[in-house]
Order: sequence, then C-alpha cells, then structure tokens
Amino acid sequence: MLEATDLRCVRGNRMLFSGLNFALRGGELLRVAGVNGSGKTSLLRILCGLLAPAEGEVRWRGENIRALGEEYCRELLYIGHANAVKDELTPMENLMVACTLAGMNNGKTEVGDALCRLGLAGYEDLPVKVLSQGQRRRVALARLALSAALPLWIVDEPFIALDADAVEEVQALIAEHVARGAAVVLTTHQEVEITAVLKQRIVLGLRAA
Repeated sequence: MLEATDLRCVRGNRMLFSGLNFALRGGELLRVAGVNGSGKTSLLRILCGLLAPAEGEVRWRGENIRALGEEYCRELLYIGHANAVKDELTPMENLMVACTLAGMNNGKTEVGDALCRLGLAGYEDLPVKVLSQGQRRRVALARLALSAALPLWIVDEPFIALDADAVEEVQALIAEHVARGAAVVLTTHQEVEITAVLKQRIVLGLRAA
C-alpha cells in the first residue's frame, strides 16, 4: 500500500537519512525509531506529503503521492507531535471541526463516544485551555477512534504525556486498526507493545531492522 524508494532527507546543511526503502502492506505496523534529531518526524512528514524528500519518492497503491494530491490525503490520518487543537474551543468542537475538514460525517454522538474512550467523559464541553497536557493529547488522539475507515494512520509520538490507562487505550486502538487490515506508521520513544501479526521496524541512523 505504502512504499518508500531511495528516500533522502536533508534539513539545513545536514543529511538526516538517505537510501531509505520500505514497503508497508495493509494489516502491517511500521515503527520508526532513532535518537532525537535522526529524522523521525521529518520521515513521517515526507510520508504524509507535507515535506518533499531531497531524493526518492513515496507511492500509495503504486502511485506517487505528489500526483495523487488530495486523493491521498483523504485516505490517511496524520497526528503529529503537536496536538493541533484550538485552546478556545472545546474537545467536542475541536473534533467536530477536524471531522468536517477531513470530509468525515461523524456526529456529536460518535465524537462523544471517541472522547469517552480516551477518558474524557465529562470534559467534552470545557475549553481546551483548561485541560492538562495529557488531556489535550487525548483530545488529539480521539481522532483515532473516529478514523476506522481510513486505510493509513501516521502517528508521531502518540504516547507522550499519557498516563498508563490512556497508553493502553491508544495501544488497543492501533492494534484494532491493524487487525482491520489497515497500515499504521508510528514513532515512539516509549517501550510499548502493540499487538500486530506483521511488524516492521526502521532505526534511523542505522540499517533497517
């Protein structure tokens, strides 16, 4: 489904990685590892089409993602390192806006269920600015529970600022999505175990493992 061919990434005057190749199928999980500054976030942004590689290309279902444009964007969910939620809006409002922008038809019931699953029952209508960092991260990650129909998830450090219960819930959401036959790419510094029959691991700065 998702292929990277001879990817090279340069930021400033520094080459982060080069000659990077992988092919990710549906029902498969790819974990990207590496020390800070090794290019993990840059790789995810390249895979989303938000950053152009210095060399190489990314293909989705055999087509270059640059040629696919919006068609590709409609098939993926990207949750970056930043939460990308508006402080003045409530969790409910933030997710309703996100669903609308993504062309999804989730209503308040589905959004409420997603927030509940991420442990935010009772916080739906509070301004995000009064929530803790962990709760804000949960608001962003609630998009996972609303995106079961999308065949590709790309998630940057999903477990940062989460307590043990939230980590377990996000692990379950990712495992369920892979089991549905979708593809998931993620980065994490934390040692978490996500159930998946097919797994790949790339360590930036080292040979792929």
